[in-house]
Amino acid sequence: MLANLNNYLQKLMPILTPLSLIIGVILDDIGGYLLFLVPWLFALMTFIGSLSMNFQGLRSFTKYPVVILITIAFLHILMPIWAYFVATVLFNDHLLTIGFVLSVAVPTGVTSFIWVSICRGHLALCLSIILIDTILSPIILPLLVHVTVGQNIEIDTTSIMLDLLWMILLPSIAGVLLNEWTKGNIEKTVGKTLAPFQKISLFLIVMINSSVIGPYIRNITWETVGIIIVVLLLSISGYVFCLVLGHYLFKDPSVITSVVFTGGMRNIAVGVVIASTYFPAKVVMPVVFGMLFQQVLASQFSRIIEKYRVKYALNLKEST
Repeated sequence: MLANLNNYLQKLMPILTPLSLIIGVILDDIGGYLLFLVPWLFALMTFIGSLSMNFQGLRSFTKYPVVILITIAFLHILMPIWAYFVATVLFNDHLLTIGFVLSVAVPTGVTSFIWVSICRGHLALCLSIILIDTILSPIILPLLVHVTVGQNIEIDTTSIMLDLLWMILLPSIAGVLLNEWTKGNIEKTVGKTLAPFQKISLFLIVMINSSVIGPYIRNITWETVGIIIVVLLLSISGYVFCLVLGHYLFKDPSVITSVVFTGGMRNIAVGVVIASTYFPAKVVMPVVFGMLFQQVLASQFSRIIEKYRVKYALNLKEST
């Protein structure tokens, strides 16, 4: 029953994620009282997702160090710079700039593994990027926030680092160690049993945190519409940049597939938690709107990747 529920939720993620956001906006008074649950839900979600990961991912670093380093540099240097430039030019609002940078600077999404698997990408490489990026996130994200915020807003980066440690790093380490200790059996038993609760936790996080932007949505302005459009364009550009970089740098379609999804997807929920905890509500808007497009864009780019692989195979056949 739980396996069927998980498959059902997986198929409906592109619908249920924005629906959770809408419900949270409508019930913003209730959501405000439930904010204390978000860190616990996030830690649970991270732990369940990590049950499928093992140290094989880290061992991939010795085989693909350049690919991993370029992908992490893309996630935390190139995309934040691109988001900063776009937000500064189009909005000239420091709070929105922080939100846009935060929306692309968060760690890669664990769900990228699902899409890499569907598109026959390099799974070990994907796991390596997810694991290494997750381990580095308590250091990288507070640093990027500090650089972006500057002197305009005081922010306790130490608190952000500690939150990331216990919401992401510690649950991830626990999940990986259990996977190694049981030689992967825990993912097949406990992992599959808890899988639907991971998605339910995500929906609850979106719903509760979206209550913060309730006033902005109810009084929607052209600025809000502009923010949504720019979030969509930034999300698309992440996938496109990764596909172009992968095509010219890595050549191997399975490697390119892993780079596209790990570089294009984000663990947006952690960005929402950080934004809603430490910043004014306006900062949350670009972050939470990213949830509207994450799974939809992943499904669309899975089709693009399939066409790319077919074209690559034809070109390879012709050249030989």
